[in-house]
Amino acid sequence: MFITAGPKQLGRHLPGRGLNELPALSTNPTSSMLFGHLEHLLLSASLTSQIITNPSPPSPTLVKLPYGSFEGKESGNLVEFLGIPFAAPPIGKLRFEPPTNSITFKGVRQATSFGPACPQLEPEIDLPLPRPANVSEDCLYLNVIKPTNIPEGQEIPVLFIHGGTLVNRSIDLGAPVILVSAAYRVNAFGFLGGKEVKAARLGNVGLRDQRFALQWVQNHIGKFGAIARKLRFDILSWGVSAGAMSVAMHMLLNDGNQDGLFRGGVMGSGSPMVLPDIVRQQRHFDTLVADTNCTDAIDRLECLRDAPYDALIAAVQRGSRAALFAGGRFPWQPMVDGNIVVRDPQLSVRMGKFSNIPVMTGCAEDEGTNNAEFLEFAKSNYFNKISDEDLKALEIAYPDDVTQGSPFNTGTAHVFSPQYKRLSAFQGDLVFQATRRSFSAIASKRQPVYGFRYMRVPSNGVPYLGVAHGSDLPEFMALVTDTGFIGADALIYFIHNGDPNAPQDSISLLRNTKWEVYSSSTENPPLFTFVDPPPSVNVTFDTYRTDAMKLLNKLSLKEIGRYGL
Repeated sequence: MFITAGPKQLGRHLPGRGLNELPALSTNPTSSMLFGHLEHLLLSASLTSQIITNPSPPSPTLVKLPYGSFEGKESGNLVEFLGIPFAAPPIGKLRFEPPTNSITFKGVRQATSFGPACPQLEPEIDLPLPRPANVSEDCLYLNVIKPTNIPEGQEIPVLFIHGGTLVNRSIDLGAPVILVSAAYRVNAFGFLGGKEVKAARLGNVGLRDQRFALQWVQNHIGKFGAIARKLRFDILSWGVSAGAMSVAMHMLLNDGNQDGLFRGGVMGSGSPMVLPDIVRQQRHFDTLVADTNCTDAIDRLECLRDAPYDALIAAVQRGSRAALFAGGRFPWQPMVDGNIVVRDPQLSVRMGKFSNIPVMTGCAEDEGTNNAEFLEFAKSNYFNKISDEDLKALEIAYPDDVTQGSPFNTGTAHVFSPQYKRLSAFQGDLVFQATRRSFSAIASKRQPVYGFRYMRVPSNGVPYLGVAHGSDLPEFMALVTDTGFIGADALIYFIHNGDPNAPQDSISLLRNTKWEVYSSSTENPPLFTFVDPPPSVNVTFDTYRTDAMKLLNKLSLKEIGRYGL
């Protein structure tokens, strides 16, 4: 049973205790091999603040918290509080440690601009994606974006996500929301693995950062005009899958007891998936130790903690590059640590040990094209002990036929390499589609699940990627206007009602359609489908590549069983 606790009790656990036993642990979008994408997509949500010695009189832009006061700024219809610390800087002896309480200060601090992002990796190729201008280990900050005028006593829900344009759209709909985005540690800084890490009970501190930020929201969002008991959350770091997988992880922690921290979840391109055991990550720990000259240290973990930042991040970069080059799997990700993640997520789902809350979940059509010889790759990186019979079945399910590969529905076009489209189809289904379908089928038996499928080809996209991972982000974040805001409107109504459908008197185009729950048909589960040309939508069914995805889920469960997870 998860025990409720106030913020002063949160953070580093007591020796010998797991998450469920903590007297006080309360634990932002992230995840699997896709942390490889998160490193250049996650939130830049921090601020190096300056003390104001003569604070301004109380105003809509001033918020007083128990550990200090912050001055935000007005921006049109919004008030923005940027760079508020929700935990102490994880530097020095706090490197690799769970989050602890923010440092108290006097006076008023400016909270009007973003600051450094958490340490992240440089992409191996140039991509048309934003890069943070500043990076620092001192990065545990969050942002609060709210409507300017909140009527007294109005219950305004909170969306735990990134983006400001969605708040403006919520005002247009007459369904205002408050947005909160939080930075959290990633790669080796947040998900260091190995036997030493397990012994110190320091696995998955990135997840602990997220949980800590959620508890901060519950404790303090009332100061910004929100009602915490109507809180909903979605940890989607710019729509990246890692954030959606974080939503899944928080739905599974404490065997699904969310301790009132959230009331709904949105998982775009991510769901509960198979995770490695923390001890199986030892080789990555050993590589990192060697690259930082800590091999001969009496306490290798302490040596890593004391290593200069530049040396450590360079070693993390080298280790990640080597692991990805060898097999395409990212070395730093959530793990089964026996402490806060007590079993593999796929087992928890099948045991029914996840939060009973409304869920929106879906994928882009060509999820695997961002990560793409086939059978040897599958065996060495995903199914180490696969039988010859299962390997043959996998070969049949994903044939060496470019017309059946991803990007789908493109015939013989975009054959980037002989196995590219085949591998893209396999990875997209294994990492995203099959796990989403499995979770939706199980969860929809007891709670509302709203599925979607995104098939719109981005106008400024890369042709050989198709409707790639993250293509749906502009739709749901109200970043484009030619789509009729259908995705954004659905998200806003889901935040308010746990249901993405619009009322008949809404200005939204959603009022002309119906988003059915996934469980409305067991044979043909409906998916609300975004198609070209925008703002067109229709209904497709979650029955594509049925046999292939059943096989992938079966193989994943076999892999879990072999390692006792």
